[in-house]
Amino acid sequence: MNTIHRREFLGRAAGVVGAALAPGVFGAQATVAPASRPTSAPSKLKASDVVTLGRTGIKASRLAIGTGTESGAEQRRLGIEGLVRLFRHGFDQGVRWWDVADSYKTHPHVRAALKEMRRDEVTITSKTSAKDSEGVKADIERFRREMGTDYIDIVLLHCMMDGNWPEKLKGAMDALSEAKQKGHVRAVGCSCHTYDALEAAADSDWVDVDLARINPYAAVMDVDGKEEVPQVQQALQRMHQRGKAVYGMKILGAGTFRGDR
Repeated sequence: MNTIHRREFLGRAAGVVGAALAPGVFGAQATVAPASRPTSAPSKLKASDVVTLGRTGIKASRLAIGTGTESGAEQRRLGIEGLVRLFRHGFDQGVRWWDVADSYKTHPHVRAALKEMRRDEVTITSKTSAKDSEGVKADIERFRREMGTDYIDIVLLHCMMDGNWPEKLKGAMDALSEAKQKGHVRAVGCSCHTYDALEAAADSDWVDVDLARINPYAAVMDVDGKEEVPQVQQALQRMHQRGKAVYGMKILGAGTFRGDR
């Protein structure tokens, strides 16, 4: 298999990676469980740092490789071999958390990658767009078949926008909780695409993991300007204080930042 250069790896990953938010990053708190939080912050954070994701007990690299640029079209253009090559390069550098989703159509790429890399050495997040119990149950079984794995580390309800999603999607949430009890899923949560949905996730006892849009410039975020970024920080801090894991998307503004940004 062809090697991949560091510049190429970073270029492809830049628009889609997620990162477990750490002390001092946009003012957010670490996602390590409070009991395991170090007494002093490390002098330098690394993509390959192994962190514990909140109360879940799941260990993952600080940086995740996402597969959702242009709803996954960019990664699918690489083909299965190309995306597996990207996963392999990240794996060799210690970046061993893969973020996929049903709507990205990248489950077959994960299946191929798991033929080269040990399942217990990677963390996998996927996302369901199902809105009811039966839909989620069917998705979990299909996801496991498509990726060739008995379990999925994290499954999120995808793209929450309604501030009342915990009430409206109770059936879907119950199905994910059942999958967690069966060991088919290790942790559950949501990705948020409005501030109201983010606030609801912060207040929900059900959420183990939240995927949030965060960067210093409010680019492709849930608020209108950078002066409103602190209120997002506060919601993420509340999540951390309640033992939830938080990881970020749009950290580089979906690849839009240039120059000093």
